[in-house]
Amino acid sequence: MRGLVIKNTGSWYQVKTDDGQLVDCKIKGNFRLKGIRSTNPIAVGDYVQIIVNNEGTAFINEIEDRKNYIIRRASNLSKQSHILAANLDQCMLIITINYPETSTIFIDRFLATAEAYRIPVKLIFNKIDRCNEDETRYMNALIDLYTYIGYPCFRISALNEVGIDEIKKDLEGKVTLLSGNSGVGKSTLINAILPDYSVKTGEISDYHNKGMHTTTFSEMFPLPQGGYLIDTPGIKGFGTFDMEEEEVGHYFKEIFQHSAQCKYSNCTHRNEPGCAVREAVKQHLISESRYTSYLNMLEDKDEGKYRSGY
Repeated sequence: MRGLVIKNTGSWYQVKTDDGQLVDCKIKGNFRLKGIRSTNPIAVGDYVQIIVNNEGTAFINEIEDRKNYIIRRASNLSKQSHILAANLDQCMLIITINYPETSTIFIDRFLATAEAYRIPVKLIFNKIDRCNEDETRYMNALIDLYTYIGYPCFRISALNEVGIDEIKKDLEGKVTLLSGNSGVGKSTLINAILPDYSVKTGEISDYHNKGMHTTTFSEMFPLPQGGYLIDTPGIKGFGTFDMEEEEVGHYFKEIFQHSAQCKYSNCTHRNEPGCAVREAVKQHLISESRYTSYLNMLEDKDEGKYRSGY
């Protein structure tokens, strides 16, 4: 029996079969994906084959080839990855200027990872109703930057349902991963898009100005106009995984573009002579924040460890 994995609870997987049944499944004990050291060999969005044993327990015994997937380093600081979702048409990253603040390093790490797995990303700037004049100015500057690089941006207030119709239109017929730091309003946005689901929303810690987890497992929600919206647990950090040092710059569009003019083909754009990327930063053709994010990701490779997005 064939089906789509629509929910992962850690030990069980909920599979929607081709004929519309919802079946709770386990993984066969020896099931592992070749070449991927992952905390979750099967992810939401995977198409799988299931079998039912004599006791009536359903098992996933085969996974179909993936169109793509997106991973991050597992949060337990191990060298394993955590697959967020598979077979995606796009990602939408929710960003808040404050309540809580999303750092540009986190944004750029997410974008670079999505570039590595060839998944288009759109940026959703939420809680625009809470921005003061300075914060609005800063948000507009970020939107100008990322739009110029090639990432479409939306301004919304999920709580007040401002800008939601535009998001709904962009979701039609697509499998979309919704991601972001804890507290940026993912659950509120899902409730605005799909009011029948009543996804639990959380509070922001006043002391730390950071969100607290409300989603604990990944889940796919079917959309009325076709497609699916994938909700994932809030991510506090986004460690790079499985990138060679010389590859990191390939996943920053503007750095990759200028690197063609570097004197050395293996230039890391740190202190090599004749580096066109550093010259482009000086000329403000590449933003300081993006270059800082790039260097920050190179530190991962130097130190061989996970770094959070803050």
